[in-house]
Amino acid sequence: MKCLRPFALLGLCAVASLLFLDGCASKAGTSGGKTVTPSKPRVEEQVAAAPVQEIPPPPEPTPVPLRSVEMAARNATGEQNIPFPDVLFDFDQYVLRDDALTAVEDNAKRLRDNHVTTVLLEGRCDEIGTSEYNLVLGERRALSVKRYLESLGMSQLQVDVTSYGKDRPLCLQHNPVCWQKNRSVHFVVKE
Repeated sequence: MKCLRPFALLGLCAVASLLFLDGCASKAGTSGGKTVTPSKPRVEEQVAAAPVQEIPPPPEPTPVPLRSVEMAARNATGEQNIPFPDVLFDFDQYVLRDDALTAVEDNAKRLRDNHVTTVLLEGRCDEIGTSEYNLVLGERRALSVKRYLESLGMSQLQVDVTSYGKDRPLCLQHNPVCWQKNRSVHFVVKE
């Protein structure tokens, strides 16, 4: 009988381990041939079963005003605001092109019709180049418009000239359309 003792102990260990494994198997899904349903679904099942929520698109960006705050403030101070079309220029040029000649002629007629005696010509440039270079270019553009106004017989008109270069843009967006708007001379009526 002494020989059977180690085998009995071994058999007892085997039975105990089977009982232990049987208890673990019931938590894993099967127990003695039966299928046991897990109490909580797996994370993958939860994600797959979750309703799909559509994410709304981001709100549209607010458009950047085409006129600077300084221009709006100037118009609010009581200076006459007769809207004149801006005189546009090509990149890095101060020579009046054909559409610019027409714009200056139309502006001269409107100045005459409204009996304007003083006007400020504001030369502007796009954001390309240095500030110093653009100040000179903006002044040359304004002087070109002034000389053409004088050639149209507007000698009684007091014309002041200033250049803002690229420092006070009329259009604040950074794209070619806006750059063209800033390569201009802007008329400001003063009385």
